[in-house]
Amino acid sequence: MDSIGTNTAPGPGATSPAPAPDLVTVPTRQGLEAVDIIRRGAGLAAPGVGPVLHDGSGDTLGFLVPPGTADAWDLPGSACTQTNGRGMRFGDLAAAPTAGGTGWLLPPDAVGPVTDPEVLRAALGEAARLIEAADNCR
Repeated sequence: MDSIGTNTAPGPGATSPAPAPDLVTVPTRQGLEAVDIIRRGAGLAAPGVGPVLHDGSGDTLGFLVPPGTADAWDLPGSACTQTNGRGMRFGDLAAAPTAGGTGWLLPPDAVGPVTDPEVLRAALGEAARLIEAADNCR
């Protein structure tokens, strides 16, 4: 029996594009502290920080994290959204973000692929405690 229709399956050896990473957004001050915390811990059995975006107004930083992170992210003071590649070409490391004046704080070609969500969660918690302690010393 002959089959009629279009075969949409990829051919042998073809690979589908990698899913787009999710984005954890935090206030800039906390995000910068978290970047420093992760970088200090990198190489001590903890993975390093991945690409980080900053918004045009300077209010927030966005950490690229593995796809699916948004499904279980629940850290107060932050948000995690699925990007589905909107506004960015993740496969092109030289591509500059274009949405609303957003730019790279840490571009993909200078750091690892994405930030580990557990490492980020721990760093954001530590950053929040450091900021609270500093603010209480005034």
